[in-house]
Amino acid sequence: MRLRFIAIWGVLALLVTVSGVWAQSAPATPTADSLNIATLKRQAASGDANAQYKLGEMYAYGTSVPQDYAQAAVWFRKAAEQGNVDAQYNLGVSYQSGQGLPQDYTQAVYWYRKAADQGDTYAQNNLGALYHRGIGVPIDETQAVYWSRKAAEQGDSKAQITVAVAYETGHGVPQDYAQAAIWYRKAADQGEAVAQWRLGSLYQAGQGVPQDYAKAAIWYRKAAEQGNADAQEMLGAAYSTGDGIPQDDAQAAVWTRKAAEQGHADAQYGLGLLYEIGRGVPQDYVEAYFWLDLAAAGKLRFLKVEDVSTGRDQAASHLTPADLSSVQERARKWFEDHPAKAQ
Repeated sequence: MRLRFIAIWGVLALLVTVSGVWAQSAPATPTADSLNIATLKRQAASGDANAQYKLGEMYAYGTSVPQDYAQAAVWFRKAAEQGNVDAQYNLGVSYQSGQGLPQDYTQAVYWYRKAADQGDTYAQNNLGALYHRGIGVPIDETQAVYWSRKAAEQGDSKAQITVAVAYETGHGVPQDYAQAAIWYRKAADQGEAVAQWRLGSLYQAGQGVPQDYAKAAIWYRKAAEQGNADAQEMLGAAYSTGDGIPQDDAQAAVWTRKAAEQGHADAQYGLGLLYEIGRGVPQDYVEAYFWLDLAAAGKLRFLKVEDVSTGRDQAASHLTPADLSSVQERARKWFEDHPAKAQ
């Protein structure tokens, strides 16, 4: 498992942090049955870089030895100084996370670069993200894309998304929707839901690819079925309008609800409207108020809060004081139960 900070940039607001801990070589973490610890320690003490890395890995995981991040960092450093790429990467992780030694982003960059220069995709990704965020180095979007592209060209799907977003938004490279579509497609073909969603959006808008609502719907569905809320919302909209797929109000409500239940504010607004007019669901002003109230308090992307509040107040005009008080309490409890789901 490796620590990965995958920067997905720009107006899409998709800076993603994917957490792991340490690099792990194949085969899986060694066990007491497969490795003589005393022999390994002798090999490491004699200067064997691979043994030093293995010993550091075992201390990091607490496998057959007490977990000790400080000892892990000691042995990672010994191996890293001999050029072991996994150890260089893990030493960078140690400095970035502050596990086993004082947190030092400059040193993290130093060791990530050494591993990145040897072609390690995780190090390339992390180095690109640090350049993007200006952590341990000055902000440099060009360098950020440079390192992410190196990982992307080796087939790393998260890096492919990063490069695609850079081209879509023009961060670090000239804006180029055709290149964005190429890189999204590479990641989408590897099953990345974010890439599938963005590729669908490019097909819908005709940016970098010929406009094709049917293909947009195909890619939205692939991402939606993996739980991507943005894609679920867009698929619901496609069913509502009949763009690229047969118009189906019931399916529009199904997919819009899936996104709404994940805290997608625009989808919550859409679901509230469906309940208000009784389209795809029975007309229900209580449900309409509930979802519109959540949307008004959420992070709207394409709507104005004033417009959402107006719709909510219209639904409220159909409620009794008792119903209004009850649904407001229900909305309050929803936010308590879903603190991380407002988008």
